[in-house]
Formats: sequence, C-alpha cells, structure tokens
Amino acid sequence: MNRPPIDVSIFELLKVGPGPSSSHTIAPMKAGNDFLEYVRQTCPKEEIDQATRITVRLFGSLSATGKGHGTDRAVTAGLLGKEPASCEADFLDGLFLTEQETYQIAIGKKKIPFVYSDIIFDGIKHTYPYSNTMIIALFAEHRILQQREYYSVGGGFLQWQGWTPEPKGEIKHKFTSMEELQKCVEEKNLSIPQIMLENEEALTGMKPEETKQKMIYIINVMYNCVVDGLNSEGKLKGPYNLDRRAKDMFRRAEMLTSKEDIFIGRLSARAQAAAEENAQGHRIVTAPTAGAAGVLPAVIHTLIDDKKFMDMDLVAPMLTAAAIGILAKVNASISGAEVGCQGEIGVGSSMAAALFAQAMNHSSLIVEHAAELALQHHLGMTCDPVGGYVQIPCISRCAMGAVRAWNACIMAIIGVGTRHPVKLDLTIQVMANTGKDMKTKYKETAKGGLALLYKEC
Repeated sequence: MNRPPIDVSIFELLKVGPGPSSSHTIAPMKAGNDFLEYVRQTCPKEEIDQATRITVRLFGSLSATGKGHGTDRAVTAGLLGKEPASCEADFLDGLFLTEQETYQIAIGKKKIPFVYSDIIFDGIKHTYPYSNTMIIALFAEHRILQQREYYSVGGGFLQWQGWTPEPKGEIKHKFTSMEELQKCVEEKNLSIPQIMLENEEALTGMKPEETKQKMIYIINVMYNCVVDGLNSEGKLKGPYNLDRRAKDMFRRAEMLTSKEDIFIGRLSARAQAAAEENAQGHRIVTAPTAGAAGVLPAVIHTLIDDKKFMDMDLVAPMLTAAAIGILAKVNASISGAEVGCQGEIGVGSSMAAALFAQAMNHSSLIVEHAAELALQHHLGMTCDPVGGYVQIPCISRCAMGAVRAWNACIMAIIGVGTRHPVKLDLTIQVMANTGKDMKTKYKETAKGGLALLYKEC
C-alpha cells in the first residue's frame, strides 16, 4: 500500500450546520471561530489591547458567490463566537441587514469594531493552493498583528497554511480505495458497516454504541429537514422570488394515477423539501455537502415513511453511505469549487444509492455497483448557481440526484449475474480528472452555464 490508509472520521464528513453551502457557510464560520482562538494563543495581551480592526479577504468562489451563499454573514457569526452545529438561521439572517451596522468582536476583554467593509471580496483567480481561500487579519491601525490563511476545501472541511491533521488512533481496517475495502470485506468476513464502525472507534475512541447514537441523531436531523420543508410555504429568500414548491409537489404527487409515478413524485418532493430548507440557510447535514443536502434525506424519509424502516435500521446503511462519501473526498473532491457539481450532487447520489442497497441487505458488490452507477451518470456536471444562490438549479438537482440514486440501486440489483465493467474507483478518478479539466467559470463562481444565461421570466 503506497498511500496512507484513509483516516477520515464519519462525523468529519456528516456535519450538522447552516445552509446553503458547506464551503461558503460552515467552513467560514469555523474559520472565524478558529481565528479568535488563534489570536488568543499567539498574540500578547498588550498587542491585543492595541488592536483596532479585523479584516476578512475572500478569494475564489467565496468571492464570486459569497454574498449569495451567505459567506459574509457566516464568517461574521464565527467571529462573534457562533458554531455551525448550534447557530440558528434567524441569527444569521439578522446580520448586516444594512451595511452600516457595526458588531463588536470580543478577544478577551478587548472589543474590536467590525463593519461590512472589513469583508473584502477579492480575486476569483489567484495563486493560493486551494480555490476557496480566506485570509483573516488583526490590525493595529495599519500594522498587522496576526493573520491566518484559511482554505475551505469542500463539505465544510477547513484547513489553513501550515495545517496538519489532528492526531488520531491507528486505523484498524486499512484501505485507500473501494477495491481495498472490498478485500477487507472478503478476507475478514466483515460488512462495510462493521468495518466503518470499528475504524471509527480506532480513530476517535468513540465506542460503537456512541457512534450508533450519534448516527441516529444525524438521521433524525435529515428526516426533520424533509418534514420541515414539506410543511413550509411562501417564498425563498433572495432576489429571484422563488416559491417554495415542495409541499405542493408532494400533494400533487399523491394525485397521480400510477403507484410508480406517485412514488417518484413523492421522492422528488422530499428532496426538494430538504433542499429548500438548505436554501433558506436552515440546519442541514452535509451529505457530502450542503448543496447536496436534499439527496440523502429524501431516500431516508422514503425508507422510513414508505418502507417502514426505523431510524435504528438505517444506522448501518448510513455507515456505508459515509464510506462512499469519504472515498470520493479523499481520492477526488466533494467541493463544487474544485470539481463542479459532480462532486456534490454526484457524490450525494452515489452515497444514497449505496445506502439504499445496504438497507435492502444486498452484498457489498451490489453496494459498489449502485454507488458507481449513480456517480458515473453525474460525471461532468457543472456547478453554476444563478446569482450565487443555492437555488437555481441546485434545488431541483437534489431531486434528480435522489431519483437517480434509487434507479442506480435498482439497476444494480437486477443486473446481478452480469459483469459490471466500470468500478467505483475508476469513476472517482474520472471525476477528479474531469474537475481538473473543467473551466473555473463552471465551478461555483456563477460565471458560466445557467448562472450566465438565466433570465428571470
């Protein structure tokens, strides 16, 4: 094995936080939090006492679409001490209602005024090592007292210049690819969920029962996201005056004539519901990102409400879905700014297909086949959010991703006994290569595709 084994925790991937974009809201909020702690640890008190200003410079798609995605409010919330998992949407919505407002950033007893002009939307193209870069700096007049260069690397993951991963336990079942994971399954006579559960304990010290309970919490957040979306009406916030459609879609789906059409209609409406909640900046789970936060919840809600699964029945399938998401993140990317929407909706659909296959107690080979089919048929998908808002085409893409996930699983099941020529590892590699070839204007910058040509009717 030439590469180190994958050592990403399940709950590094599956995070609870505010929408509409994990790269643009969750990671920047974490950056604001981290910077306060970094200054407290590295700046002498006498220097902090001299501080007069904090600035935040945004680069890449953080600059191009940061206003529509709420990056300005998210990083401000972080500087005000808010954390993604507990920050309420109402708090974020209340920030900078006018650009004349001033907030006081507390570092110890020192209060530093922070105004909207302290957030600088800088270059879309730049030479920093990651597309989505933030530089937060503390000044005494014009003198920099301290600064840190942050990177939002997709799915709410945050790194910075000089960053090294936190120490973890030694992985128990070592794999770097789906092929190696399948070998673990075969040679050790373990399921993918068992492997993920034992690895989580080895990495983090979290006992299996703790992991299961935390996963049930994640499942319930996802389920309730759909419920809230299906019970909501009115307009989505933003300049496009879009109606919340999920509730009416679900009602109309039940009026269709065939059972098959009703099922697909309800599945689509559920994904729409969770994606609308994300667009509102409400609490979601990154699966693998906020932009794809409608896909997996729609399948979970369908399994619970239509197929009569209990939340505890879905713990093992969720562990399998996490394995797929982690493989995609480590071997390619889950960031729309890095590889386009194939890394968000595509990977989300792949995770959901794997979850469905595992929930139906199929083999790990069928799980892989389902995950690969779902991802393969999202290859090349651009990330072109109109106006930088995670609404057009992002919401309906979640619905399409959920339907494709279900279809991919069915195709994998009925294709048993025939050779499946394309493996998941290859498809993940193709996604990475396609992302490298994709022009910047198609990677979350709102400079191409629908974002360029859309005209409101």
